[in-house]
Amino acid sequence: MAAVADEREIAGLGTTEDAWIPWLDAQAIAPVDAATLVPAGRRAVVVAPHPDDEVLAVGGLLAQLAPLEREMLIVAVTDGTASHPGSPEWSAQRLAAERPLESRRAWDCLGLRIDGPARAIRLGLPDGGLEASSSVLAQMLTALLHPKDVVFTTWRHDGHPDHEATGRACATAAAGAGARLIEVPVWAWHWAEPGDARLPWHRASRLALDGTANRLKRRAVDAFTSQLLADPSTGAGPILRSTTVQRAHRPFEIFFS
Repeated sequence: MAAVADEREIAGLGTTEDAWIPWLDAQAIAPVDAATLVPAGRRAVVVAPHPDDEVLAVGGLLAQLAPLEREMLIVAVTDGTASHPGSPEWSAQRLAAERPLESRRAWDCLGLRIDGPARAIRLGLPDGGLEASSSVLAQMLTALLHPKDVVFTTWRHDGHPDHEATGRACATAAAGAGARLIEVPVWAWHWAEPGDARLPWHRASRLALDGTANRLKRRAVDAFTSQLLADPSTGAGPILRSTTVQRAHRPFEIFFS
């Protein structure tokens, strides 16, 4: 088992897929399919702290649910306006306009029919400030959820404050509504290492993505142009690092139930 560090730092390129894939493939992680995760008559509710988290976390699942015509609700908690601090190129105002459009293009890539079986809403809470807004978020989510919902969101210990606050709020709201909660690691793949005891592997399940779902998810990730390009106005690199994109290209997704 890998040594466990004291910090969950999101820096550099993080743990590579060359380390993760062989280890994950060797584990007896319970397989699951889309139709079992979201049975007929249930609604999939995806709660994303920022535009792009819905695709990074469960883009493959959404691509598999679309032809099943499952009812879906995608909740954008923030508009992702804090992704480029101090950037003249990507002001908060520009990001507020562009990032929701990127999500919309990504959903089109996944085959989601928004305002058909799928709906989307934006809550407009402050990017980078969800810890302070967690109780408000929990109340907003409680008003949206139904007992037959299956809620997908970022893991409560993912290492990003907004991801963790969203996970906690979803846990509170799902418990209050009697909905099922499924948490998805996004940034944990970056700071953790294979065998890391901080991750609840005993609660893990693995969704295999067929060739179509994998291809559609890759196309959807490419829709987030603002997060994939370096910022010449500040010299900062892409928000979504190369390793982050590689993780999104996996032919499977991991969930914590």
